[in-house]
Amino acid sequence: MRVRWWPRCPRDEHFDWARQAFTQVAPGSLICEAVIAEACHLVAKERVPRARVIEFAVNECYANVGMDFGDACVVRLAELHPEAAVCTTDSDFLVYRKPGNERIPLVAPFSG
Repeated sequence: MRVRWWPRCPRDEHFDWARQAFTQVAPGSLICEAVIAEACHLVAKERVPRARVIEFAVNECYANVGMDFGDACVVRLAELHPEAAVCTTDSDFLVYRKPGNERIPLVAPFSG
């Protein structure tokens, strides 16, 4: 996993350890929305933009597509509700997949 620049938090005694640990986290590892929300809250106390947390959590395999947090949430909902279709005008959903490389059912102007 490529570790992006992350500003040092002066009150975080475990910063160096955490930075090193994240270099060993495999791409595709799981994280829940509650942890991301808490991390956003904590970094805001250090005047670090919350968007840095989201950028850090983005899945590397979609780096060329630019999956944002909202897209990731919709993909997760599609995984949890396999009977549902995603209604979108975002053509990136033609690239996103469920586990097992399964396409996401779409209601979209380009879904043909």
